[in-house]
Amino acid sequence: MNIALVGNPNTGKTSLFNYLTGSYEYIGNWSGVTVEKKVGTLKNKRDHLIDLPGIYSLSPLSKDESVVSSYFISEDFSGIVNIVDASQLERNLILTIQLLEYGKPIVIGLNMSDVAKQRGILLDEEKLSEALHTPVVSIIARTGKGCNDLMRSISSIGTKPAERLRLDYGLDIENGIDRLLSILPIETIQHLSPRWLALQFFEGNKIIENYLETLVPKRQLNELYQEVEKQVKSNHRVKGLSQWIYQVRKNYILAILEQSVKKEQTHRANLTDRIDAIVTNRFLGMPIFLLCMFLMFKLTFDWLGTPLSDLLDQFISGSLTGWLKILLEDLGTSNFIQSLVLDGIVAGVGGVLVFVPQIFILFFFISFLEDSGYMARAALVMDKLMEAVGLNGKAFIPMIIGFGCNVPGVMAARTIEQPRERLITILLTPLMSCSARLPVYALFVGAFFAGHQTIIVFSLYVLGIALALLMAKIFSKTLLKSETSIFVVELPPYRIPQAKTLLRSTWDKGKGFLRKAGTFIFGGSVAIWLLSYAGPGGLNVDMDKSFLAAIGGVLAPILTPLGFGTWQAGASLLTGFLAKEVVVSSMNIIYHAPNTDSLQGLLTQAYTPLSAFSFIVFILLYVPCLATVGTIKKETGSAKWTFFAVIYALILAYIVSFILYQCGRLLGF
Repeated sequence: MNIALVGNPNTGKTSLFNYLTGSYEYIGNWSGVTVEKKVGTLKNKRDHLIDLPGIYSLSPLSKDESVVSSYFISEDFSGIVNIVDASQLERNLILTIQLLEYGKPIVIGLNMSDVAKQRGILLDEEKLSEALHTPVVSIIARTGKGCNDLMRSISSIGTKPAERLRLDYGLDIENGIDRLLSILPIETIQHLSPRWLALQFFEGNKIIENYLETLVPKRQLNELYQEVEKQVKSNHRVKGLSQWIYQVRKNYILAILEQSVKKEQTHRANLTDRIDAIVTNRFLGMPIFLLCMFLMFKLTFDWLGTPLSDLLDQFISGSLTGWLKILLEDLGTSNFIQSLVLDGIVAGVGGVLVFVPQIFILFFFISFLEDSGYMARAALVMDKLMEAVGLNGKAFIPMIIGFGCNVPGVMAARTIEQPRERLITILLTPLMSCSARLPVYALFVGAFFAGHQTIIVFSLYVLGIALALLMAKIFSKTLLKSETSIFVVELPPYRIPQAKTLLRSTWDKGKGFLRKAGTFIFGGSVAIWLLSYAGPGGLNVDMDKSFLAAIGGVLAPILTPLGFGTWQAGASLLTGFLAKEVVVSSMNIIYHAPNTDSLQGLLTQAYTPLSAFSFIVFILLYVPCLATVGTIKKETGSAKWTFFAVIYALILAYIVSFILYQCGRLLGF
């Protein structure tokens, strides 16, 4: 039996999914974080739970939200679990009404009853259940309280027929429904409620409209819609059909809540409101956000990350390398194999793995900010600034996700309703400093800016955001003209993240980095070593006469105005297209560095602090990695925009690095 899990964003839907299935899916604090259908097996080992994207209504605004309506008309499932926020019942029940009209058996999970109680909202779940004619179970999804009772209700979901809700929408719409049903080929839609289809059509659901156009001529549907809308506007003085349908549902909900909800007078502002008064303040909001980011980098690079990375570096370059060397000698391997393993694989992969502690610490604090509820506030704080460049606060969310990895950041743009804003966000997200760039930053700031690591890395993140905003302004004024913007973001209550959830979220983000170490970085390291080992003159040639030097030498003259016109820099940048971490692998192999300290020492001979900063700025901005390029192609469905994303980023990187280096030289750096 398949059960659909449906609810508004930030009602605890994904937390409930994790509890009921025993599996883990990413939890976020914004609309539509679950961008694809996810399936888990319930703990009864018998049924499947399908976690659908968070939505406010079955009428989709964004690409992400359209998943739910498409699922409802095309997939076979037995029932619905509708999770609602007990502290926001009036808004949440709008979706519940639509689900009840759909006609499948429903169990309602009344989540966050503890939050509702703190706000003086007292719920009578029995009366609510009677009014809605469906089981209602109070739960706290984060802790699992009541979830076993909900599980028992789910297990019996198919034992009795559903009681389809039928509201009276007034004579005009009811006549319109009858007329639409009279022209529908009912025999072809037996798996769906014809009345529900008609209501969704009149409500303006484009997915349903497209579906009905396969059954009834488009002209006939348009004429019927316009006629009914004209009558409703005239008789009820509303702007359109959707407004009248919403009004009828809201009146019904208010009548239900009057019977089942009591509100106590509370004079004390709740904790969330008190914190929001500070962190979303028009003057304090932005400085607080920047301070949070600064402290995050301070912990990542100065206080925790660097000491742990140094310990791991000592192990890889010392004990591990020594053990492998003894093992290879005992096995009688050739010098070629020993050099491949030690100078290629260990130096390449190990040179990147030493930065794993810093990356996981960064992911831990990003997860903490997300799970605590703060990231949604960051989007709200950034809304005014984003609006000034032609976007809105929701576009900042994919950019924040891009700090972890640009791939899910680009995918998160699906939640943006407007196609133009979605495309601009996709084009800009690769400018965010992802974790793959972190090893390059750590390598160079440790060599050249040891006393100011946090400031330098923080400046790179801010530079990425600033340039993204600048490009957004340019794109919105030139290539992609403005259109009406919609900004809806859920502000969940602040919570102290659960340790288990926090660690799982950190692992979920970080495991991708480790996976790349065994694939892209491993393969890239072997390829780089082979190119450095061989040349036109044969094998085991001098590094300067290798194929790698020849390839990098082609780029060296082009890079000279940027301050790093060497074949070593050119070769490293080329390999970075596979994955940005491979830049560090390349440098470990090229410079024959036994450990990170040695490599940093060699880099100080090849770069100046100014050219080093120019180099890492170029790394920040130049072409997205291969995986990100593939995701841009998938999300835009356009080779043209994918090519544009690569070329504009390369040009931008060159211009910014050129300005930084040349201006720095003029100023005497």
